[in-house]
Amino acid sequence: MTRRADRSDAQLDLFAAPLEPSAKSARPTSTDPELLALAAALPPHLRFGTSSWTFPGWTGLVYRRRYATPAAFTRDSLGEYAEHPLFRTVGIDRGYYAPIPPEDLAAYAAQLPPGFRAVSKVFSELTTITFPDHPRLGARAGQPNPNFLDPVLFDELIAAPYAAEFAAHAGPFVIEIPPAPGRADPVALVAKLAAFFERAPQTFRYAVELRDRALLTRRYLDVLRDCGVAHVLNQWSRMPTLAEQLRLPGVLTTDFCVARLLLPPNTRYAQLKEAFAPFDALVAPQPEMRDAVRRLIEQTGERMIETYVIVNNKAEGSSPLTIRAIAEELSAAPAVRYVPPR
Repeated sequence: MTRRADRSDAQLDLFAAPLEPSAKSARPTSTDPELLALAAALPPHLRFGTSSWTFPGWTGLVYRRRYATPAAFTRDSLGEYAEHPLFRTVGIDRGYYAPIPPEDLAAYAAQLPPGFRAVSKVFSELTTITFPDHPRLGARAGQPNPNFLDPVLFDELIAAPYAAEFAAHAGPFVIEIPPAPGRADPVALVAKLAAFFERAPQTFRYAVELRDRALLTRRYLDVLRDCGVAHVLNQWSRMPTLAEQLRLPGVLTTDFCVARLLLPPNTRYAQLKEAFAPFDALVAPQPEMRDAVRRLIEQTGERMIETYVIVNNKAEGSSPLTIRAIAEELSAAPAVRYVPPR
């Protein structure tokens, strides 16, 4: 895979001049008739969005306004993102690295239109089974995490701030469970999940994303179904493909679904980040992945399941263009009848 040309100079125009303060606005604002037509043709149970949104390389694809500084872009660009006709959700990934301060949640909410819901990753301190065996972790390296799926800590650090500042825009929380050192214990995991969801606030929706295929068992899916929790159908390097997961009996465990298109099979994040930057072109299309997404959307439409599809730049090179390509393929396919729930 060859390194793409550096286009950082072309991105500077995004920060050429100050921008008026962000505000909620009626959607859509795009004047691209093809984009508007694609958006109008999408099934109503489908919510497309990207894995984070602060990429200057999306200038011309998503962003047309000018921001005074990179900090202003990071702070204020969510409002412009939400005006894109194809986007009805967004992945808030920063919550995986640290709890999001209440004032930041309030600032996000102020930029979003009514009905727009975000998919938020849960702080890794709560989703890591065993800490990696890495010197930077000191005494915690290689040790079990005492805070794994602690419902009290979840309520304090995440649920309470979201309820106070972001409730109107809170979509599913994604509990991403990274691979643990050593052999995975599927039985222990399902017991811990059941105990967590019994005590977690019922005002929110939850989805579990696995990064270890050994944990994807029938009992795991049964527990999610019993708890009304979704399994995240992910396209990630070391998991079964999205198509393979979709074929599992009972994999759609509740009345909503989350799919995350992250990495092609047998690839590495850092390698693709370097190869695909600045994320303004489709570098490596994945036709099998797209076909699986279309089949997922058809199946969830038939069963009246609200479906969130979150796309990462590393899936094909540019998540906005992947979403547009899938939308075009959907528009060319026969329509699936969708009956909204009462």
